[in-house]
Amino acid sequence: MLLRFGQQLARPTQSVSGWLVSKFFKLHNHLLEENAVKLCDLQPDETVLELGHGPGLGLQHALHRLTGPQGRLLGVDYSEYMHRMASELMKEQISTSKVKLFLGDVAKMPIDDNIVDKVFHCNCYYFWPDLKRGAAEIHRVMKPDGLMVTTLRQDRVALLVSKKMLPAENWRPEAYMEALESAGFINVSMENRKHKLIQYEAIYATAAK
Repeated sequence: MLLRFGQQLARPTQSVSGWLVSKFFKLHNHLLEENAVKLCDLQPDETVLELGHGPGLGLQHALHRLTGPQGRLLGVDYSEYMHRMASELMKEQISTSKVKLFLGDVAKMPIDDNIVDKVFHCNCYYFWPDLKRGAAEIHRVMKPDGLMVTTLRQDRVALLVSKKMLPAENWRPEAYMEALESAGFINVSMENRKHKLIQYEAIYATAAK
C-alpha cells in the first residue's frame, strides 16, 4: 500500500490513489508552493516556469504576481492526470496565452533556450531519474542571471524515504545542489526558513551564462 502511494506521489494517475494524492498535494504543498513563489520575487512582466506543477496551487500563486502585459506563466508535469487538473483550473488564462502548460519530462522540455526569468518547484526533484540531466535542462531554458528556487521540508521527505515511499537515491538536497552546480548554476545555497510554526528549507541557484 505504501509503495503504491509512493508511486502515485511520483506520477499520479486518474484513480482512487491518484485522487488521494491530489488531496495530499493540496494539503501539504500549499505552504511550500506559496513560499517558493514569494522567494522568487516575481515581477509583473517576467516569464516564469513551475516544474511539477501538480493540480495547480503554485501556478495560482504565481499568476497573481504576473500582472504585466508581458507576464507569462509556463508549467511542466509528466502526470497526465495532474496536467488535466491544472489545465482545467487555468483554462481561461490558457485561452489568452497567459499560461501554457506542457505534459512532459523535466529532462526534455519543449521550451526554447534562454526565455525563462524565474523557475520554482517543490517536492519535485526527488523523482527525477537523472538529477544532472534535469538541472542541465533547467539551465538551458533560463535567461542569464535567472533565479531558480525550490522548497522542501527535509524532515518530512526523510520520513517518506524511510518508509520507502520516495526514491532513496536523489532526495538529499546536497545531491541536487551538486547537480545544479555541474549544470552551470552559481550561488547555489540552501537556507532554513520558517512560515508561522512550520520549518522548511529553500534551495537557490542563479543561472550563469
